[in-house]
Amino acid sequence: MLDFKDLDDIARRLSAAVPPGATALGREIQDQFRAILSAALERLDVVSRSEFDVQRCILLRTREKLETLEQRIAELEALLAERHRGEGR
Repeated sequence: MLDFKDLDDIARRLSAAVPPGATALGREIQDQFRAILSAALERLDVVSRSEFDVQRCILLRTREKLETLEQRIAELEALLAERHRGEGR
């Protein structure tokens, strides 16, 4: 879900760029900008910063687990090779 606080900030900045004669419509323009931005971003299929951070944490934990498993497999393969060499004597 999108962070509407950020959308409000962008809408405020856009309405600040509106010519001075049109600023009497201030809040209405901000609301329109916010609605347009929200609709456009939803069509872009983007994720919020919080969703991104959650997925980043999951990826980091998964990467750590993978590295641990790779190390364990290497240890087991070395042990198996050692036993195999011992049986060949």
